Amino acid sequence: MRTEISTAAAFVTRLLRAAGGVGEEQLRCFRECLQEAMREHYKHHWFPLVPSKGSGYRCIRINHKMDPLIGKAAGMIGLSHERLFQLLPSELTLWVDPFEVSYRIGEDGSICVLYESPQPGGKATKQLESRTSCKEEWRTGRSSPSKSYNMMTVSS
Repeated sequence: MRTEISTAAAFVTRLLRAAGGVGEEQLRCFRECLQEAMREHYKHHWFPLVPSKGSGYRCIRINHKMDPLIGKAAGMIGLSHERLFQLLPSELTLWVDPFEVSYRIGEDGSICVLYESPQPGGKATKQLESRTSCKEEWRTGRSSPSKSYNMMTVSS
């Protein structure tokens, strides 16, 4: 759980850093507060043997309402919800599950994996944040996939 929470908190912190206007000491404190809030929130909702169990409970969501965990950590460094809405994407979903952390910016955005690890007995973990398409997506603010694709439908 430690690695997954650390990865998720680091990601939100990087979003704040990229937006600018928040000092490094505030960002450090925010990250620590968010990690602690997530540890407390997830402690009875973490099931490594069934990673998808409790996924909705562990989901961090900004969608015209600020996620309470992010809001709590931001409050500890003096950032209001209004300021957070200016600094963070207006639509953000962050899934923090055993062995995987992924996110989506926008309702139509691609789901990008930040961290993935094989389940117990597997090989070493790997950080996936170097995936250029997803990493660039949150940096450039692109919130949905390109509309230049063809869609095939199947009817019965």
